[in-house]
Amino acid sequence: MDPTGDLLLEAPADGGLTTGAVARLLGVAPTTLRSWDRRYGIGPAARQDGRHRRWTGADIAALRNMCALTSAGLPPAEAARTVLAGASAAGTSSRGPSGTRPSRAEEPGAGASGAPDAPRSARASRAPGPLPVGRARQECRGLARAAVRLDAPALDELLTAVLDRYGLPAAWDEVMMPVLHAVGRKWETAGERYIEVEHLLSWHVSGALRGVTAGRTPTPGAGLALLACVPGETHTLALEALAATLAQQGLPVRMFGAAVPAGALEDAVRRTGPAAVVLWAQSRKTASPALVARLDALEWGVRGARGRPVVCVAGPGWAGRQPPGARHLSGLSDAVDTLATL
Repeated sequence: MDPTGDLLLEAPADGGLTTGAVARLLGVAPTTLRSWDRRYGIGPAARQDGRHRRWTGADIAALRNMCALTSAGLPPAEAARTVLAGASAAGTSSRGPSGTRPSRAEEPGAGASGAPDAPRSARASRAPGPLPVGRARQECRGLARAAVRLDAPALDELLTAVLDRYGLPAAWDEVMMPVLHAVGRKWETAGERYIEVEHLLSWHVSGALRGVTAGRTPTPGAGLALLACVPGETHTLALEALAATLAQQGLPVRMFGAAVPAGALEDAVRRTGPAAVVLWAQSRKTASPALVARLDALEWGVRGARGRPVVCVAGPGWAGRQPPGARHLSGLSDAVDTLATL
C-alpha cells in the first residue's frame, strides 16, 4: 500500500500538508525539505498566508521522486533537475528557485536546444535501495528511508520523535530494532553496499540512546547491574538501550561496552560488588559458557559478608545454549523487569 495515500487522507480541508507532516511521511528532515525548496525549487506551489508551506499531492509526488533519485545515488542538484524536467514535460506547476515555473529553456539541466540534459542513470549507481521493513510502523519506513539516503539530520529528528512519542522500551522494540535488523539482512545479501548505511544508522541510534537522561537519582540500596559484551563481541546497541532504560527507572548501572576481556570483567565485579552481570553475545561464536561459569563462581566483599552476582545472558548468541546457573533475558522489557527485582 502506498504510504503517501495514508497521510493524504488526513490532509486538512485547504488541500495541503504541513512541512512537518510531509517530513514524517517521507523520512526527511524538515530542514532538508526547506533546503530543497530554497536551492532547487522542489517545493509547494502554494503557501498558507503567503508564508507557510502547504504541500499538495502533486508536491509530495515530486518529493517522493526526489527521495527515490537521491536514494539511488544521484546528487541532490542532479535529482532536482530530473524532477523539474519531468514535471515540466507533464505540464505541472513545478517552480524554479525564484518561485515561478521556469520556461523550458531556463529549466535546470537544459542544454542550448532547450532539451534537458540526460541524467546519470540511477540503475548504474551502486547506492542501496529500500530496506525490507515490511509492515512495520510508519516510523520504521521513514527511518529506513533516511538511513538509505544517509540523511543524518533526518535520522536525529526521527529518533528523537519516536523516543518522545513512545518512550524508550517501545521505541527500541518497535522502531529502532526492526530497522537495524532490516539493515543487517540487507547487508548480508548485498555485500559491501550497505556497510555505510549500517554504520551511520548505528551511530545515530547510539547517540539517541546516550541522549536519554536519567529519570531520577538511583534508588538507595538498589542492586548494581554491570553490562558488558563478551570478549570478541562488538555489537553494543542492545546493551546501550538496556543501560538507558535502567537509568531512566532509577536503577544503578555500569556499561562497559564492547569486547570486555574476561579478566577485566572479573576485576570490575570485585571492585563494584554488583547484584547482576549481563553478558551480551550476538553470535554463537562469541557466547562463552566458560566465562559464565567463571563469573558465577566469583565472590566479592569482605570475609564473612561475601556476595555473588547473578549472571544473566542476553542476545541471539545464547539461543539454545543457556549455561548452567545463568538467567536468560529474552528482551528489553524482560531484562528490565528481571534486574529490577535483584
